Amino acid sequence: MLFHVYGSNAAAQWIAMLAVLASLILLNEFARRTKAGGLIMFGVIPAVLTVYFIVIAVAAGSGASWALNNQTRLYMNGWFHYAKLYAALAGCIGFMMIKYDWGIGKTHWFKAYPFVIVAINILIAVASDFESAFKGWYSWWLSTEDVWLYGGWHNILNGLAGIINIFCMTGWWAVYSSKDKKDMIWPDMIWVYIIVYDIWNFAYTYNCLPTHSWFCGVALLLAPTIAALLWNKGGWIMNRANTLCIWCMFAQVFPLFQDTLSDGRSFFPWATLPVLYADGTLNEITAGGNANANPTMMTVISALALVVNVIALIYIIYKSKKTKTNPYKGEVFTDFKYYQDAAARAEM
Repeated sequence: MLFHVYGSNAAAQWIAMLAVLASLILLNEFARRTKAGGLIMFGVIPAVLTVYFIVIAVAAGSGASWALNNQTRLYMNGWFHYAKLYAALAGCIGFMMIKYDWGIGKTHWFKAYPFVIVAINILIAVASDFESAFKGWYSWWLSTEDVWLYGGWHNILNGLAGIINIFCMTGWWAVYSSKDKKDMIWPDMIWVYIIVYDIWNFAYTYNCLPTHSWFCGVALLLAPTIAALLWNKGGWIMNRANTLCIWCMFAQVFPLFQDTLSDGRSFFPWATLPVLYADGTLNEITAGGNANANPTMMTVISALALVVNVIALIYIIYKSKKTKTNPYKGEVFTDFKYYQDAAARAEM
């Protein structure tokens, strides 16, 4: 068992997770199907939220009690969440530029943008993993967002997995607009990459966002993967950016939807803890201690992430040598049906 999802709150936990999953799928469809949907989700709403974040910061600096006690300021103030939100947003905007042939989005050199922005997003998470290892090596440490975190070898293993995952992205220059203009298609980013990315990213959320992982590590990863495997082949990376940005915006404004605070309080019955918190509570946890900690599953999942990413990279090298193809300038998965289905949707 990875999470404490049994007992009196189990029904609420599962229903809430599935509701988040369904909502992300539907909002992604709204954002991808029309220009208006995309501009609302990744233009209007982020602009309003940016003003909101600035107002909170200014008002808090002036001593306004409503701002000092605002849940965004108290529980989503770390560098990671803001970096992730705006990096994901940069991806969404850039992908829209490619699929609609807006401005530099129609140039050849900009085709490498998806690789660059995905690599940046991965490195943000890698830095966060290493930060946790540094601040709490097999001991509890309290983040500025009032979450008890536990560092160790799991962070190092998964940080290395993330770095390798960057080099598992192939066909950097082969991204296209779909024929129906609904998607940006990256044909060579097939299920091989999707699976190893999902395992790595789940391990990251499990390690560094433990009180959020039931939602951002399960529902948020499933939403783009389901779409990409069933009806949006080749569009996974755009699905991923869209759903990530949507979730980050929601979580930044309503963190208490999922949070369990350092004193053990939660505000909704669907707040879910992983088995890192051994007895399903935050009892006896103190900074620098290791009471009530069970990091076993974090180590197992992080080791799995490293192993599968190494295997994927070795396979890519093997395929590249066999076909005499540079995996980054060219494409290596062209003989896979998933690639062929994705390519059939693209304006190549």
